[in-house]
Amino acid sequence: MLDLQRLRALHAVSVHGTVGAAAAALGFTPSAVSQQIAKLERETRTVLFEREGRGVRLTDDAWQLVGVASELLAIVERAETRLEERRGVPSGRLTIAAFASAARGLLPSVLADLAVRHPTLEARLTEVDPHLSVDLVAKGAVDLVVAHDWDIAPLPAPAGVEQARIGEDLCDLLVPEGHRLAGRSAVRRSELGGERWICQPPGRVCHDWLLRTLRGAGHEPDIVHQADENPTLVALVAAGLGVALIPRLGRGPLPAGVVEVPLDPMPVRRLYALWRTNAARRPAIAETVRTLRAHWPDASAHTAATTPAGPARPGQPGASAF
Repeated sequence: MLDLQRLRALHAVSVHGTVGAAAAALGFTPSAVSQQIAKLERETRTVLFEREGRGVRLTDDAWQLVGVASELLAIVERAETRLEERRGVPSGRLTIAAFASAARGLLPSVLADLAVRHPTLEARLTEVDPHLSVDLVAKGAVDLVVAHDWDIAPLPAPAGVEQARIGEDLCDLLVPEGHRLAGRSAVRRSELGGERWICQPPGRVCHDWLLRTLRGAGHEPDIVHQADENPTLVALVAAGLGVALIPRLGRGPLPAGVVEVPLDPMPVRRLYALWRTNAARRPAIAETVRTLRAHWPDASAHTAATTPAGPARPGQPGASAF
């Protein structure tokens, strides 16, 4: 009989791409995951991994087992959901993936609140870019995702995934003190030509949004510096090296030398919680979404205005889930 935990290890490697990433997601060491795979190979008398450079590649037989593992893990999830639903109390392990500023500005208070009110619930957080997190929840690698989209780039929810709105995060133009736009009450996007821009690297949601926004206003952005974390972007602005568009969530107080200038219209990114339809009735999911919404006003209290959380977008699954 195939061991479910060994199938889970194989499935995690297929989702995350490497043994190390799979181990981090499962809470194991890479050697423990490798041992699970090796035992599965002996049990099935099948080669599951082939060396490829410094990494490994799943064989065709391994992908066949991954398909079976996905089906079995979905059945297990339904069974666990029904048991938790019967108990009526959030419990068990809940894995959450969130993008960086939500992990910094929203999740700490949410996780602390859940830990106090629901001691039988073990919530675990992983920081993941929104581009990747939605796929992770769809494949069963995490239970719940906190992701975002922008007003001009909606977040797609794949089949079998439901979502609910948490709130809206505003974004400001940050410029060095003494900049030509510092002190303005508002700046239109058409006035942003000729600036030296500081932003996240290509492939990140904020980078793509900046390109689309400025090109839509008739400007080709001159991106001179790139960094992953918002505090680094702010530090570069403080040094007078360029301007940046940065959301308010998790940004923290601005240092000396940086001036916040509102844009007109103001850019907005919408925060969502996403989960698999199979787990929609799980009390842990419902309670975590409610807690995220309850803490959103505090997380966004530093903003000039906060838009209340609304329902999921019309036509999307889960529009009435919470």
